[in-house]
Amino acid sequence: MTTKPPSEIERAPEDSLAKIAHGSVEGIPAVDSHDLDRLGYSIWLWLKYQRDPLEIAVRTTNARLLISEEEAVQRITAKLRSHGISI
Repeated sequence: MTTKPPSEIERAPEDSLAKIAHGSVEGIPAVDSHDLDRLGYSIWLWLKYQRDPLEIAVRTTNARLLISEEEAVQRITAKLRSHGISI
């Protein structure tokens, strides 16, 4: 039996919504890294559809953050604005 090497991973461009969303939650203290993955995904959905306020997107993630939700929203907002995204 032969095995094939794994497929190459194609990295997302630096200006993609996914990179911006997950980059906006970097450095936020959380109980587990999976909490930040969920939060990053929630921010990506928010960037894509913007149906609810950002505060709702952070709250509904139920990420176990070690800072307040308000502080997390402020940090995320600052990082998104640094990428030219208006909130």
